[in-house]
Amino acid sequence: MASKEIIDLSQEIYDGMPVYKSLSPVSMQVYATHEQWDGDENPTTQTPSVHQITMSEHTGTHVDALNHMDRKNAGESIDTMPLSMFFTEGICLDFSYKGLQELITTEDIKEACLKADVNIKKGDTVLLCTDHYRKHFNTENWPKGPGITAEAAQYLGRLKIAAFGVETMSPGVPKVSNTEVHKLCGELGFTHYENMINLHKLVGRGRFQFIALPLKIRGGTGSPVRAVAVFEN
Repeated sequence: MASKEIIDLSQEIYDGMPVYKSLSPVSMQVYATHEQWDGDENPTTQTPSVHQITMSEHTGTHVDALNHMDRKNAGESIDTMPLSMFFTEGICLDFSYKGLQELITTEDIKEACLKADVNIKKGDTVLLCTDHYRKHFNTENWPKGPGITAEAAQYLGRLKIAAFGVETMSPGVPKVSNTEVHKLCGELGFTHYENMINLHKLVGRGRFQFIALPLKIRGGTGSPVRAVAVFEN
């Protein structure tokens, strides 16, 4: 029986972690302890049995629902999107040479495919490795990552991919292409993942199974995911 190599592509979720500037902060506190449950009157320890977490749907490694993209996509919430969108074949392209707030163009994507000897197929998840997480996570440059152009988003959408994924907090560069990239995703019916990690471990390895199932949030505009790449050895 073939063995599987599973690579975790998801950030940790923790109290006070970096989030996009317009989102609510993450708060994680102990809600209950085993000492409380066991009826200890004067406990000398506090062993968590339940945490309470307050965060937005767009915390950490997450996927955007189509209703997040534009008001035109009202009703297309995360719980209505087919699970097949989150369980696909995947490829990872290398853009680690891109600098802060540098744009990734359609030509860049085509060249990266040629270099990696891969083709983008219908239904794929296309991951874009910029190595921004390892270089800049939780620094002043963390919000200044590379991003795709609107034209590149349109190109990917016309190839009928399921989604693309980035290490940065936004798929486009804020105030340059980000809003338009979101709107194009909604218009063309595909989505994207943000805040991914370990993409450098996928570069040059060809195709893999990509899995990133969202929570079933009624009316949700997105959801944290535990994204993984699975290689058959």
